[in-house]
Amino acid sequence: MIFENLPTTPRSEELIDKAFSRAARSGKAKGGLEAQQSMLTIAVNITSDNLENVVKAWPDFEYIDPFYYELADAIVDVDELRQSLSKVTWASRQIEDLGREYQPKLRKTDPEVARKHRKQAFARIADIMEQISNELLAIGQARDALKNLPDIRPDEPAIVIAGYPNVGKSSFVNHVTRASNEIAEYPFTTRDVQIGHVERDHIRYQLIDTPGLLDRPEDERNDIERQAAGAIEHLADTVLFFVDASGNCGYPLDVQLELRDSVAARFEDRDIPVLTICNKSDQSTAVEADAYMSVKNNEGVDEVLDLAIDAVDFEPELPSRGE
Repeated sequence: MIFENLPTTPRSEELIDKAFSRAARSGKAKGGLEAQQSMLTIAVNITSDNLENVVKAWPDFEYIDPFYYELADAIVDVDELRQSLSKVTWASRQIEDLGREYQPKLRKTDPEVARKHRKQAFARIADIMEQISNELLAIGQARDALKNLPDIRPDEPAIVIAGYPNVGKSSFVNHVTRASNEIAEYPFTTRDVQIGHVERDHIRYQLIDTPGLLDRPEDERNDIERQAAGAIEHLADTVLFFVDASGNCGYPLDVQLELRDSVAARFEDRDIPVLTICNKSDQSTAVEADAYMSVKNNEGVDEVLDLAIDAVDFEPELPSRGE
């Protein structure tokens, strides 16, 4: 997952303390002009390099998969994050330029004058770092918000499970994935997002249940949930919409079908199949559906999975003979 290995972002004061303390140790080991030159070089390198590394650790949002872009934007506001990263890049380059400006001043002069120039350079470094203190905090907060997103892979076929609560979505994912399922939490919902995996013909399929996103009408979702639901549009290859025809899930069938129709409309532009699955068929089959099953009684479950995989119609890209 592209965000999980992002390193901890240093705070401005932490980076200044690190740079200046190491510079001081270096200065004590040397003397005269050499001490002042060494202190400046170390302070410039530590601050500039660490700031550059903060920026380089992040993926280029111009080129990441649209799913991850939309997901990140739903949580942290990508435009603001990119502005913060840009200002940190500016600070790194300013400090590099400052080092080039002051190093000649520390040559061919007496140690006391060199010391004054070095202290002046340190003050300017500290000022630059202070100017980006808020940006470093914002980048750190964005990193903390994104690093624990579940490992959903846009390059693998995805079957999204939708429908109102208590219609058997999680039971289905647990059943067909057995021990290979995993639970992860999105930060924009208090409920767990369940991700399971099944393999057919050496192809791994992701089954994704998204509570808080596709289990209630759009006008009942908050802004973050609506945008995150939009991210799912970039991910899904097929949608299974579960209904409980008996209504024992707590939602009347007509209300369930209204949500089904709105979900189908959401994926219509991308020509993503939305299949209606009647679960709890042991209680009622009074609905027109693409398949009927009872997870509780293990009836029709494998057939629903086969139907979904057929609807995905995934063909892996094979390298040509010339590659």
